[in-house]
Amino acid sequence: MPIKLEELKPAYYSIFLFIIILFIGILGFSLIEGYPFVDAFFMTIITVTTVGFGEVHPLSSAGKIFTSFLIIFSFGFFAFSATTITRYIVSGVFRNYFKYSKVKKEIDHLTNHVIVVGYGRNGSQAIEELKYHEIPLVVIENRENKVKEIQQKGLLYIDDDPSSDEVLINAGILRAKALISVLPTDEENLFVVLTSRALNTDITIISRAINLNTIKKLKIAGASHVIMPDKISGQHMANMIAQPNVIEFMDYLMLEKDTEFILDEISCVGIAENTSPNIQQINSLCNENLNILGLKRQDGNYIVNPGPDTKLYNEDKLFVLGKPSEIEQFQKAISGKTV
Repeated sequence: MPIKLEELKPAYYSIFLFIIILFIGILGFSLIEGYPFVDAFFMTIITVTTVGFGEVHPLSSAGKIFTSFLIIFSFGFFAFSATTITRYIVSGVFRNYFKYSKVKKEIDHLTNHVIVVGYGRNGSQAIEELKYHEIPLVVIENRENKVKEIQQKGLLYIDDDPSSDEVLINAGILRAKALISVLPTDEENLFVVLTSRALNTDITIISRAINLNTIKKLKIAGASHVIMPDKISGQHMANMIAQPNVIEFMDYLMLEKDTEFILDEISCVGIAENTSPNIQQINSLCNENLNILGLKRQDGNYIVNPGPDTKLYNEDKLFVLGKPSEIEQFQKAISGKTV
């Protein structure tokens, strides 16, 4: 759990009390004995800590009385302050608090990032893929053994209850572009989806589902997409038998990190801003090794292998196959350009 400011109040009170004692001692020795600041400070320290050193200068009767009362009243306060501060230092509370504050500042500077709720088998795989694509992310996890793994990975994380509005806000849900919920149970995922959608109506929410009858509930709660890992893995294994070469080829394109060609999506925003060009017109902007395989319309419908006369609109997405450098050049070529 993150260390909150309220939990550090005893330590701050102790430090404040110690400063008050120092101030009274320095002021008293300066006014009564006429000591300069350094001598007054030294006398206050050796008096409060009772280390047994002699006086800097011989004390007057008033100075002796002041010193006696300073010892009586400060001894208990100093012991309490020293014990409290030492306990916080030894237990690592201060270290954890400042570490958490540093992480929180980094999270506060994130925008268009992804929040991953849960660091189980599916969550860790999603995080590895996001890291590969250099997408900034924040993990929310409160299981102690998982938090240790997250720390070892050097990820930005929040160790707290993911169903809390405050925790999601601290994770930057108001600035995030997507949230992935992969908690162990459907009930937990449902609550996170519902809370997240209430906080940010525009965010893309992807949730894991274990039971088939939970999918509809998750979508009603606000999930943009619901994934059943067990169902997908079963279908994948069956297709490896029915269509082994096709599946291996798709795995090669989607999962291999070192492949020369990748399958990616291209936004039509820019090229179709003022006109509605067709596939044939934008082919002139493509490298000869770049292939347009499909198209997704704004309403969610797909067109596989679109013909040359297929019109493009501002919210469409093109699916292209090519080298990463060629795809990047193509995206730059069509951004803000009309044909």
